[in-house]
Amino acid sequence: MPFTEAKEHAPGCLHGIFADPYTAFDNLVGERLLHLRVALQALLATPMREECLTLRVIHGWENGGCAAGDLRHSDHRLNDLADYRAVAERYHRAAEALAPLPRGEASLLAEPLAAAIAAARSDGIEVDAETRNNPARWSAFPWGLSLYTFFKVYHRLIYGEDDAYRSIRCETPEGSRQIHEFHLEEGEFAVVLPADGELGQSVLLLHESQLGPVLQLLEECQA
Repeated sequence: MPFTEAKEHAPGCLHGIFADPYTAFDNLVGERLLHLRVALQALLATPMREECLTLRVIHGWENGGCAAGDLRHSDHRLNDLADYRAVAERYHRAAEALAPLPRGEASLLAEPLAAAIAAARSDGIEVDAETRNNPARWSAFPWGLSLYTFFKVYHRLIYGEDDAYRSIRCETPEGSRQIHEFHLEEGEFAVVLPADGELGQSVLLLHESQLGPVLQLLEECQA
């Protein structure tokens, strides 16, 4: 079992800034907004300045649904907050007109899942229908635990989570990634960035319903 592909509650870059990032953003912490400002600067300032930050907006799951093929998303280059505002306005106009929300052609889960299962079967690993349709069992084949980890991140961003902050380490076909997940009164989002100094895109990940709240948070934190 490839259980080394991902580790939740793994130390990340914020552990080098805060003595305990898991409590730094709690509502009862007097300096939580200062902590948020410091965290967002640490996670977003450099990739935004170096033009390697992507805003990834997810949608499609609703009313408890979480089928891999139903998850949609759109990616947008994010060089400054003006780019973010343009994306938020595009989604707002689509929602007002009852038009389809922006979506890319590639799938975040369905296509990578199909590819991982095909590779496993070619290596002689049997993947039955129950395993394929149950994300908790994806760890039975290579890259399945990585996909399950991102599945859980997407699910928590759409349906909510009690923990204010979560730090995750995940291996992906593109390299090692840190995932910093926030569930705050001000908004719910995650930042995915290369780990261990690796090169690659960083991603600001959120559900389309959080575009407005997270924009306000970024403006208040001067990110």
